[in-house]
Amino acid sequence: MAARAHAGTSTAHRARRRPAARRRPAARRGASRIRWDRVGRIALTLVLGAVLYSYLNPAIAFVETYRATTAAKVELHELQDENTRLHNRVQSADDPIVLGRKARSQGMVAPGETPVMAHGLNP
Repeated sequence: MAARAHAGTSTAHRARRRPAARRRPAARRGASRIRWDRVGRIALTLVLGAVLYSYLNPAIAFVETYRATTAAKVELHELQDENTRLHNRVQSADDPIVLGRKARSQGMVAPGETPVMAHGLNP
């Protein structure tokens, strides 16, 4: 009986074998085979191009804004200088020396002075 018991276990052992590995169908080697590595590279290149294109318009707007800001700063400094000059003129308008010069340039005479007219002089 021992021989049978031993024989029975070996049969059971044989029945528990691993199932055979499934075979994959062979890859086609024809001209219509898709090369997915190239497709992936092309797709990534197109996506990169689209992303760069989407950054193009804001970059152009940034450069134009920078130039406009620079021009506005130059104009601001010129107007501030002119404002300073005009402010100084307004402040000095009440000065008696400045008033006397303006009056003399317009042909006026100070009180107590004798006006003298010279005729026939050619400038």
